[in-house]
Amino acid sequence: MSDWVSLFSGGKDSSWALYRALQEDLDVSRLLTVHPAGDSYMYHTPATELAGLASESVGIDLVEVAPDDFGADDVDDAGAQGDAELEPMEAALREMAADGDCDLVGVTAGAVESEFQTSRIQGMCDRLGIDLFAPLWREDPVELAEAMFDAGFEIRIVQVAAYGLDESWLGRRYDADALDDLLDLRAEYGVHPLGEGGEFETYVVDGPHMDRRIAMETDTVWEGDRGHLSVRNARLV
Repeated sequence: MSDWVSLFSGGKDSSWALYRALQEDLDVSRLLTVHPAGDSYMYHTPATELAGLASESVGIDLVEVAPDDFGADDVDDAGAQGDAELEPMEAALREMAADGDCDLVGVTAGAVESEFQTSRIQGMCDRLGIDLFAPLWREDPVELAEAMFDAGFEIRIVQVAAYGLDESWLGRRYDADALDDLLDLRAEYGVHPLGEGGEFETYVVDGPHMDRRIAMETDTVWEGDRGHLSVRNARLV
């Protein structure tokens, strides 16, 4: 057996990479979620606590790296912090590869444009001697978004941090109407239509690769010019 691991946050990009891997008949046997303790250069941060529900709905086992395994707090530059942030992920993959039940051959990643992230993930794969499947890499962002919509992904915006994105965007469905508004904001403020610059973060609550939908009860946390949804309760329905 040739096992693939999906680097998974539950956001739209990692979920799309997983979905495309399954479409390509890659044998994805595990999801790997890293839970950052705070802001991160390498990882999607909001709502990662829902990964267990997403894993159950997708039907693929989940491996989680806890925040206290992170260990990048005292690093004083972005490059060094990015390297440090990668260490717990690489350690988890090495542990999987050493497991007799896992013949690790590759990982999936949802990188779109970030050389910072992708070069580090590729370097990790090179060190581990495994492949990288990155189906979003350098694809047109609008076409990617439209492909997600056409496939039936239900995507919710769970965090915003950019000019033009106010409190009303939190919890909004990321769909064709939202994309049209984001394209207007790109023209006015430079907002990336996929949120690639950290302008917004998403969570996939339903899709063709999921057996059940994730229902969330949330509170809005607004901090003047940015905000996020705090998940009070979540379940599969």
